[in-house]
Amino acid sequence: MEMVGGLDLHRRQITFRTVDLRTGELQRGKIYPGAREAVREWLDQFQSGTDAHFALEGTTGWRFVVEEIERRGFTAHLADPAELSERRGPKRRAKTDHADCELMVNLLLEGRLPQSWIPPAHILELRTLVRLRKTLVDQRIEWQQRLQAQLFHQGVVPGLHLCRPEDRRRLAEMEMSPAGRQTMQRGLVMLDAFDSQLKPLSAQVVSLAKAQPGCRALEQLYGVGWLTSAAILAELGDCRRFTSADQAVRASGLDVTVYESNGKRPGGHLARQGPQVLRWALFEAAQCAARRSSPDHDYYVRVRDRIDHNRACLSVARKLCRRACHILKDLGEAAMAAPELPSASHEPKAA
Repeated sequence: MEMVGGLDLHRRQITFRTVDLRTGELQRGKIYPGAREAVREWLDQFQSGTDAHFALEGTTGWRFVVEEIERRGFTAHLADPAELSERRGPKRRAKTDHADCELMVNLLLEGRLPQSWIPPAHILELRTLVRLRKTLVDQRIEWQQRLQAQLFHQGVVPGLHLCRPEDRRRLAEMEMSPAGRQTMQRGLVMLDAFDSQLKPLSAQVVSLAKAQPGCRALEQLYGVGWLTSAAILAELGDCRRFTSADQAVRASGLDVTVYESNGKRPGGHLARQGPQVLRWALFEAAQCAARRSSPDHDYYVRVRDRIDHNRACLSVARKLCRRACHILKDLGEAAMAAPELPSASHEPKAA
């Protein structure tokens, strides 16, 4: 390395610290504003071809900074925020942005920087689409629950499905207060709006999954469909960075935290230190284990009878995570290959 640097990201500014290992020159300062153009202008001061390495935390905003660093031909290192905080140790003095940059520079020089995986551009795009779809689905569920609560509050007969045209016609004939009816009308408009956005977005994700080698391999797992395979691939990423499948489970946040002292060990809870969308996809796939045709049905029944349904699904979800890790690791580079989308020139012409 000829130059190392540390960047601490914020929305208004980016604090930096660079050390030229050839001359010993130290620079520190701030980049205003914390935006792509400002970072691009700041990087232009460094000579092209320099073996420069920059470290930054994997917090919100890291993507455009990493893209600009790699565009200039430099090397970016993404630090895991939780592990980096542990390496910092107990705070014996004031914690500042410059101190954070100095810590990352020192850890990078010592080879002890806890690094996170930087996905390629097409995986980042797939991850963004998957998270967008999950957000829309969650918001649609929230509106459904809000409307069902309003129906109960108005004394409307239960069991209405708001997506069915016949139930909507029945709803228009039922007695409701003016404000309650207005709430229902606006809520139904919101549900239709979510449906109009979710349908083409889901089709786009499915199309990308069918063209992605890693998603096609994951689809062979029982309970994993095209949407969940895209979520698993985008969030789990390149499994070659894991030395064991248990590390993949730990990265997903499905592992159970344990606190034991003097032989006393209370029941643990999920760590939840990982992508929420990944846990959702694995749990959705694991619920299929309740079917008799599932290869994990016997294991699911044993755990369900001993504990409950949710714990059994979580146990199956951890099994699916391990299997997905092995499948993606066996594929190697092909698992993260760009999707093989057909070109426009090969599209069939309309009759």
